[in-house]
Amino acid sequence: MVERHASFEAFWPYYVAQHLDPANRALHFLGTSLALAALAAAATLSPWWGWVVPLVGYGPAWVGHFCFEKNKPATLRHPLWSLRGDLRMYALLWRDRMDSEVERSRALYPHGA
Repeated sequence: MVERHASFEAFWPYYVAQHLDPANRALHFLGTSLALAALAAAATLSPWWGWVVPLVGYGPAWVGHFCFEKNKPATLRHPLWSLRGDLRMYALLWRDRMDSEVERSRALYPHGA
């Protein structure tokens, strides 16, 4: 069954609950970093780099979900909100502020989403 959320702010704790394992979050950080680098290469070097963006972005993230988190990526059910969630998580990881979001999400989803 697909979770229904009225807003991105309502979706966010669910998204975080899909990313409780630190290895999964690290792989998302890696994938987002590589995707941003590929986007920069597409903008400055060659548009062909655009083909690389989804591979390097989703590849590590999906490994994190299937191998560490043992769940299905939220992208499959909520593609746009998941992209927005990934960018928010990326920014929070850069600033070392993701742990408080994880703890808040654990209170709502004690066993993950």
